[in-house]
Amino acid sequence: MRIHNTFSRSKEDFVPLTPGEVRMYVCGVTPYDYSHIGHARSAMVFDVVRRYLRFKGFRVTMVRNYTDVDDKIIRRANQEGVPARQISERYIATEVDDMASIGIMAPDVAPKATEHIAEMVAWIERLVAKGIAYIVDGDVYFEIRRFPPYGRLSGKNLDELLAGARVEVDERKRDPRDFALWKAAKPGEPSWPSPWGPGRPGWHIECSVMSVRYLGETFDIHGGGTDLVFPHHECEIAQAEADTGKTFSRYWMHNGMVNLGAEKMSKSLGNTLAIREIVKRHEPDALRLWMLGTHYRNTLEWSEERVQESARALQRLRSLIDEAERLAPAQPGVRDQTAVGAVDVAALPASVPDPDLGRTLAPRIEAFVAAMDDDFNTPASLAALFDLSRDLHRYRDAVSRGEKAKGAFVAAVDVLLQLGQRGLGLFERSATVDGPTDEVRSTAERLVAEREAARARRDYRRADELRAEVQALGAAIVDTASGPQLKWGGT
Repeated sequence: MRIHNTFSRSKEDFVPLTPGEVRMYVCGVTPYDYSHIGHARSAMVFDVVRRYLRFKGFRVTMVRNYTDVDDKIIRRANQEGVPARQISERYIATEVDDMASIGIMAPDVAPKATEHIAEMVAWIERLVAKGIAYIVDGDVYFEIRRFPPYGRLSGKNLDELLAGARVEVDERKRDPRDFALWKAAKPGEPSWPSPWGPGRPGWHIECSVMSVRYLGETFDIHGGGTDLVFPHHECEIAQAEADTGKTFSRYWMHNGMVNLGAEKMSKSLGNTLAIREIVKRHEPDALRLWMLGTHYRNTLEWSEERVQESARALQRLRSLIDEAERLAPAQPGVRDQTAVGAVDVAALPASVPDPDLGRTLAPRIEAFVAAMDDDFNTPASLAALFDLSRDLHRYRDAVSRGEKAKGAFVAAVDVLLQLGQRGLGLFERSATVDGPTDEVRSTAERLVAEREAARARRDYRRADELRAEVQALGAAIVDTASGPQLKWGGT
């Protein structure tokens, strides 16, 4: 496998730190409003990366965080006259539902910034002790000139840098490009105690702390949108490597933005498309197919018509699955929504009882894998998938004429599912999802109780793991003023 590394600006052979294991961190949302199509694109990109790594046989640990203390959250809370935590928890709950609605697998860990404040304070203390950070009136700043490699990720020259996003120009700073690690408390803002007085963490320190907490001082992949390269990811590297002296992330992956017309989509411009509104108009698989039709590093232009075209193209694949299910309803794998994990690609052609059909499918399978191994080239992998579907449509016609065996057709459709479902996350929402059984509901309720106990003892890592287990059962935990509630898919 080769991955384009933003750091080196080139494709590199992917060699994980630990053979057979991949640890990846993806920057999540700032929960102050509903998640939009831009959030969906980033989540979808790294959902596919995660799925395909598992398809290849890697054990993957994925962390996706919530920045639940931020200027935008505070402004929203002040406008509504409620605590900032109420805003963040409200939109974290909706984000969980939104991501599930478009088939995004829950992360293994979903940490919140506010649950790691003590670790952030300790980290900042170390940077101050090393002379890399300095204190001004209760604020703490990272002095970028004390970290000469600053700018390597973004390719920016220190002498040309301007203050980045979310970094306010402050004459008290030694250099206008220094960024905040800790912000002194202001009226109307949430705050926490620290050696420098009450305050709250800066934006960048959160992800450095949470990624190292759950993945170690050096991990394999760090992902996010291209808008995060500078200053956020640049600052993450500086904070982490100045503290540990080790390489922070070995591979940096960044997805392109989603544009509406010629403009970048953003809440501040008022041109967003909320996920919860989009799924009312478009099937999640059609949305996924449309997104994967553009390489993840390229800009994606929003188009209702293109998504509708994807829905029609999807039907050509779905008709094969429907026919296979009609011919052999009990066939293992067909519409198996739980199918994830490694696939023995070499064995797929031989799994088809018609050797001629197996030989026909072999180059399609090889093309699919070659495309995905080449920096997750989903447009090329989809082309291979549709080539395979054309082969299967012709074979289906031969079956209907009594010239070919239905068993070989059904087995070949399972190959299509193995690639599309396990490799790309397609078809998982094809089947009707029934309500939870009493046993599943009981298990989920037990996990919720265990999560509450973990939160009470401040074991937030375990709490996040339990939330992910509940999501795997098909439910979301919605934290309310009266306590946690379970929300099941489709209810």
